[in-house]
Amino acid sequence: MDNTAVVVIDMLNPYQHQDAHLLVPSVRAALSGVVDVLAAARAADVPVVYVNDNFGQWRSHHGQIIDAALAGEHPELVEPVLPDEDSLFVVKARHSVFYETPLAYLLSTMDISRLVLVGQVTEQCVLYSALDAHIRHLDVVVPTQAVAHIHADLADAALRMMELNMGARLTSDPLRF
Repeated sequence: MDNTAVVVIDMLNPYQHQDAHLLVPSVRAALSGVVDVLAAARAADVPVVYVNDNFGQWRSHHGQIIDAALAGEHPELVEPVLPDEDSLFVVKARHSVFYETPLAYLLSTMDISRLVLVGQVTEQCVLYSALDAHIRHLDVVVPTQAVAHIHADLADAALRMMELNMGARLTSDPLRF
């Protein structure tokens, strides 16, 4: 797993947004997959990078983002996936983990060429992040059991686009990435 990093997208979420009621059931279903990917990555010393929205709080840092997520509507969806002391953290404001963030630079300093994308939302942030990784010539793996959606039909289409248009490898086994 040399040159691989796991990117955890928007899992630190207070679930206080308009589509939260549609997202939460899918997050519940994907949670064990995300936990499994994190455990496998940590056991293999694969870097884990959390890239998370800042909820429009431009003075926030990762500790405040974690606190807000834990104080939100569903802390039981946040606690199992909290960053450990070795995790890296990047704050984002838009859908892609790369847009206006230092992630590309961070990955290049670590000689990362392959990303395992987990988190939410499959048809939004995961899709756009996969596209931005693809145009940066990074290989992408998406454990399908470790991504959550708002709209299942759009998520299915997004996964198909990632696979066909971006060369992403989809896997149903979150422990084999």
